[in-house]
Amino acid sequence: MSEAETVINRAQAFCSESFIAASGPGGQNVNKVATAVQLRLNVYALRLSPPVFARFKELAGSRLTASGELVLTARQFRTQEANRADARERLADLIERAHELPQKRAKSRLNRVGKTQRLKGKKIRSAVKAGRGKVHPD
Repeated sequence: MSEAETVINRAQAFCSESFIAASGPGGQNVNKVATAVQLRLNVYALRLSPPVFARFKELAGSRLTASGELVLTARQFRTQEANRADARERLADLIERAHELPQKRAKSRLNRVGKTQRLKGKKIRSAVKAGRGKVHPD
């Protein structure tokens, strides 16, 4: 089992769920049935390594509170179970993406010919822009 899967299992165990009334259209169903799921998780309980935690914090954005609690709200579906599964799936996806290492940027290399062409193009643009100024009668 990979580290991400271990953390996902730990997160599933630590998270708490509450059902709230969903907003938006839906008629009587949305007015009387609490189908939306609010999933809360204390991120510090996951014991993430510092680089993974930094990526997790970046990915979570405004869903992470100042006290370190992640709040996910799922209200896409009409049933509690579907919303509950959606919230847990989104939590797992967030943790998996936090464990992915970002690709290192390869430094671009420019050869001598490319450098001279770039500088020649800059000189041409400079001449065009210089020609746009006021005309001075000499």
